[in-house]
Amino acid sequence: MRKYASVRAFRDRISFLIDRKAFLYTVIFLLFLGVVFLISVGMGEQLFSPWKAFNIMLGNGSSFESLIVQSFRMPRILISILVGISLAVAGAILQAILRNPLASPDVIGITGGASVAVVLFLAIFSNESNALTVSIHWMPLAAFIGATIVAILLYLLAWKNGLSSFRLVLVGIGLWALTKALTNLFMIIGPIHQAAQANVWITGSVYGSNWSNVQILAPITIVLLLIAFIMTRHLNIQELGEDIALGVGARLERQRFSLLLLSTALIGSAVAFAGGIGFVGLMAPHIARKLVGSSFGNLLPLSAIIGAVLVLLADTIGRTVFLPIEVPAGVFTAAIGAPYFIYLLYRQRNA
Repeated sequence: MRKYASVRAFRDRISFLIDRKAFLYTVIFLLFLGVVFLISVGMGEQLFSPWKAFNIMLGNGSSFESLIVQSFRMPRILISILVGISLAVAGAILQAILRNPLASPDVIGITGGASVAVVLFLAIFSNESNALTVSIHWMPLAAFIGATIVAILLYLLAWKNGLSSFRLVLVGIGLWALTKALTNLFMIIGPIHQAAQANVWITGSVYGSNWSNVQILAPITIVLLLIAFIMTRHLNIQELGEDIALGVGARLERQRFSLLLLSTALIGSAVAFAGGIGFVGLMAPHIARKLVGSSFGNLLPLSAIIGAVLVLLADTIGRTVFLPIEVPAGVFTAAIGAPYFIYLLYRQRNA
């Protein structure tokens, strides 16, 4: 079987090659995501079979069943998928531009920067009744600004005649510790009724998601993903190394800065609505790279789907297995991701 399949359209005006192996894995994981989606819709205190859940989504259930699925479970599930996609793609981009397999948004402190900004936003703009005095539409912007500040600091502090992978990780861990301390500080000085909610949110949870959140996050994620796919050729060139990238005429620093802003926008929008769900940006690109290689035309779509599966599975387990207690999704992603990070760090040290 040939590795690539040729696709042509509009009388050969548009033509491209599809990697058969990558396409197969993408379809498999997409189907798996669909299965997890249906199972998640049906699970909770009120159980539905996947077929029943599908019928309810089509409007064939009772008013009570439709209320449970459409108003409570669907927004949460969609936010989980969108957040997983954003974190996974952001992680893949960071690993490419920094040329470091350990460069995930949370490990190097960028997620922490977004968390600081959102907690500060909540502390400043919340009143005594726990309601925001400004529109929630400003929260993704606050998270983006926080993530961007940390990303730029990371880049500047780790730069010394180039970017050292080891120095990058050390600086990132230091920035992560700083953002954690600042987050705790702003929780203490903020309204007391925000502290418990912020603590759960920082761990990483999509609890309380609603359709307003989906309406804000979905268009942001779609636009940023389209930009990421358009810029895949720059990522592929940078994977070849600085000398080759400069030799073919790439404006390397400008492209890196643009990609850094793109990744921080993805991280900021995800953190704004789901908190600091950790290690998804580390695990999803690694799993995808093992399956389809390092070509970003194949890597980004599969990473996005794997990220969506990871967050959706973590949230489904957290809200169903330990009833009536609900465990934040970030607890499960951290429980898997932290040992995986240690393993990668050990491998890199002994490489």
